[in-house]
Amino acid sequence: MLLVLLIFSCSDPGRIFERNIDFPKNLWMADSTVQFEFEITDPSQTYNLHYNVRNSISYPYHNLYVQYTLEDSAGQVLSKALQNMNLFDPVTGKPLGDGLGDIFDHRIMAIPNQSFPEAGWYRFNIQQFMRQDSLPLILSMGLRVELSQEP
Repeated sequence: MLLVLLIFSCSDPGRIFERNIDFPKNLWMADSTVQFEFEITDPSQTYNLHYNVRNSISYPYHNLYVQYTLEDSAGQVLSKALQNMNLFDPVTGKPLGDGLGDIFDHRIMAIPNQSFPEAGWYRFNIQQFMRQDSLPLILSMGLRVELSQEP
């Protein structure tokens, strides 16, 4: 009975997809694109897409610039943007996100209320855009797709 309760308490009914990719040696190379493929089964819904970022407290910047591209299964670009996300407070330097020791996790909105034209597979590509060939102490990057609460 306790096992069943534990399984149901950990479920996340709004989550459609979630995956994180660790970077070897905690370095995100500028030419390394992180790619996620996920399936949308109900195009009548809208979805929120979030970045999952894990960094060390020793990350040398307060922010992270990334460029994303959202494509359909035929490679047609549905959305593309350069985005800035703060990992530390730019004034105080205090780490943002949830931390344990010197590791911090962030869930940051990438695209709110995204609609998809049809059911099928979609691709979300992320590339770091920090003008540094090897970006240190970004431990992993992920994508979470969930049902939007907006009607």
